[in-house]
Amino acid sequence: MLDIKFVRENPDAVDKACASRQNAHWDRERFFELDEERRATITEVEGLQAERNAASKQIGLLMREGKREEAEAAKAKVAANKGRIAELDTRRGEVEQELFDLVAGIPNIPDPSVPYGKDDSDNPEVRRWGTPREFDFDPKAHWDLGPELGMIDFDRGVKIAGSRFYVLGGMGARMERALINFMIDTHVQAGFKEWWPPVITNAATLFGTGQLPKFEEDLYHVSPDLYLIPTAEVMLTNLHRDEVLDGSQLPLWYCAFTPCFREEAGSAGRDTRGIIRVHEFDKVEMVKFAKPDDSMNQLESMVNEAEVILQKLGLPYHVVTLCTGDIGFSARKCYDIEVWLPSYNAYKEISSCSNCWDFQARRANIKYRDPQEFKGTQYVHTLNGSGLAVGRTMAAIMENYQNPDGTITVPEALVPYMGGVEVITPEQ
Repeated sequence: MLDIKFVRENPDAVDKACASRQNAHWDRERFFELDEERRATITEVEGLQAERNAASKQIGLLMREGKREEAEAAKAKVAANKGRIAELDTRRGEVEQELFDLVAGIPNIPDPSVPYGKDDSDNPEVRRWGTPREFDFDPKAHWDLGPELGMIDFDRGVKIAGSRFYVLGGMGARMERALINFMIDTHVQAGFKEWWPPVITNAATLFGTGQLPKFEEDLYHVSPDLYLIPTAEVMLTNLHRDEVLDGSQLPLWYCAFTPCFREEAGSAGRDTRGIIRVHEFDKVEMVKFAKPDDSMNQLESMVNEAEVILQKLGLPYHVVTLCTGDIGFSARKCYDIEVWLPSYNAYKEISSCSNCWDFQARRANIKYRDPQEFKGTQYVHTLNGSGLAVGRTMAAIMENYQNPDGTITVPEALVPYMGGVEVITPEQ
């Protein structure tokens, strides 16, 4: 979340940022009403406490002088002040909670380098790698290749779970597992520490990374207080919630594989075929904790680390900068990596890498200490990125590596993880 002091001193900047995001709003008038009431309450409490302290001293003096009636009157005044102070303290707590909730609903301020735009059609391309394949036959979509090769079973997925679920079998199951191991190994070799977190989390954890309260409708509830995670970012970032990190150890690089669960509220009719937009999917996630002056460098590094996966797999892609109208709630700057999918004749998102600045750290209370740079503590910067979405990577491999006879060539880098299988055929 944003610093309340920043919001108080820079309301016009908040207005501008929300306007640039197109669909973001904050109640400026209510913010200043609450802020003024909070200040007035504090002032009144301080005045009453001063009166109480003075009256308490006077009571002792009056008692010593034998002025019992005056002392009793002073005691009554102290008691009245005490009751009023308790009322004001209760009201102050209510005001501060409403003020906190209001500020918690304001999205992050986009970095000055983020281009203005209305939606994803305004995201400028940064670079591209590889050339989309030109087929000398009619290529098939992964939703046709999968069932024909026994890799994906959509009907049974719907039968046992519901719409937007699927089952992987045979080489499909093996490729999913191979991709997970390949991605994790690549990141660990690059210097990431691997974690294996739970896939069930609590509300405080989801608040820390910004999923709650804004995106509650996209989450799966498993009990009144527990949820299935939408991404491993939630768990990896909150590993250090309410902690003070050692600045000399920064940056920290973490990665993890987890299943991810999303209701996909509001996505009716979008990417309904295949495994591009489903309720449960596997993903390898990267998270970094960095010093403020290094976080933008770490963002560029994180994008490169996701690109390495695609380059090793030989999959064409491009990188775009998310404009103000498309950037996520918690992000200050974000890049999307989009892989080429022949079935769409277009690039589709396979990784999103964000620098959240101190936005998540303030919500999750993650600070760091570096005595050589400053006294006390300050908020760390958090970053996250997909490295990569496993199902979408499989879909891209199936479509880009398909052969005229309906088989699929396994990318060379993945062959060792596939037990030496080089070509996937219907018989496997």
